[in-house]
Amino acid sequence: MLALRLARGARPLVQLRRLLVTAASAGTGFLLLCTLGYALGHPGASATSTLRLAWCLAPVAATVYFAVAVARTDPGTRPRSGLAAIGLGPVRLMALSAVTTALSTALGSLLALLLFLHLRGGPTGLPFVGPTAGFLAADQSLPLPAALTLLALVPLAASLASALALRPADALLPRAAHGDAQAASGTDDATDAQPGDLRDQAPLPDLPTAPRPTPGGLPWGVAALAAGLAVETQASRSDGAPGLRLPGGVSGGPATVLAGWALTALGLALAGPALAHLCGHLLQAVRPGAVRLLAGRGLQEEARRIGRPLGVVCAVASGAYVLATQYAETRPSFGPLTTLGAVLVAGCTVATLATAALEARQARADTLAALGRLGAPTTMLRTAALLRAGALVVVFAPLTWAVAVLAAMPAAG
Repeated sequence: MLALRLARGARPLVQLRRLLVTAASAGTGFLLLCTLGYALGHPGASATSTLRLAWCLAPVAATVYFAVAVARTDPGTRPRSGLAAIGLGPVRLMALSAVTTALSTALGSLLALLLFLHLRGGPTGLPFVGPTAGFLAADQSLPLPAALTLLALVPLAASLASALALRPADALLPRAAHGDAQAASGTDDATDAQPGDLRDQAPLPDLPTAPRPTPGGLPWGVAALAAGLAVETQASRSDGAPGLRLPGGVSGGPATVLAGWALTALGLALAGPALAHLCGHLLQAVRPGAVRLLAGRGLQEEARRIGRPLGVVCAVASGAYVLATQYAETRPSFGPLTTLGAVLVAGCTVATLATAALEARQARADTLAALGRLGAPTTMLRTAALLRAGALVVVFAPLTWAVAVLAAMPAAG
């Protein structure tokens, strides 16, 4: 009930992000149900049904990733002063965030089930006749346990991932260690402190610190990129390799080419935070002024927060370029389910990047307020933001184009 009240009393922008999570969960659930309907209508094509289910993992992963990003920016489950006094500590706030994420995704799964049943010709309608009629299996009974299992995949994965992302391990450990130290010494700080020492017991505000160290994912990212490009090049030289077919009738290349694409995407995701940190370092190079120093330090602080979503967006963009290059001459007709899956993956990755940027803005709100109190002009803050965005574009755009061109060369050959 508390999760429902927090969800109902949120601001319109927060509600919009939750509705986007619900829409993404509905689209992914509909794809999973269509895969189940294809398996019911084609009982002899078990390998094709398994392959179609495997292709649904990409929309599922994108939806879960987006749900976790929305959960991280939810102001209703953010630790605040006074909440611990009424029993809402970090652990319960984490549980509330997981429950809120589960509610949003479960609502989307329910909408997907209602739409699927309506297209199958439920109690209030006739069976749908069209290109996707073969994925509905309207002439056969729908196994409810299998449908519910597929629909529960996104809510369970999203709630578990949200709980893991928001676990308060760092907040609980110092408190327990402090309590153990007091029990061992047999004293209490509150009873031993004198009235004149109360100012020493008050928490101090956060002071500006040095920028965080460079994230350590760059070597692994470069290794994954090199391995992916090597796999694609080796696959292009092998003749007669078994091919994979995408859902919707689009013919694919050898299975090793798809594995190489997956490795390159993983490499961009791993190297994203380190590259974003490098962008901040480049902004501060060669005798920086106040604006460049502010932009560089801010980008270094936000590297871990926006680097990985930016790397995922670059991976999706490079994959779209490879597909457009490979099918530029044949121009196949993409089916509605293939289009829905592509829209889900691209939309969720872009929305995740926008949500991560919003989270970074919320994290530096206190710093911007302090600079405003010190008399910093608004134009300086806007210029610093533009410098951060420009540095990311200058570094990530050529990298994405280079990876896309290298990945498309084996497919074109």
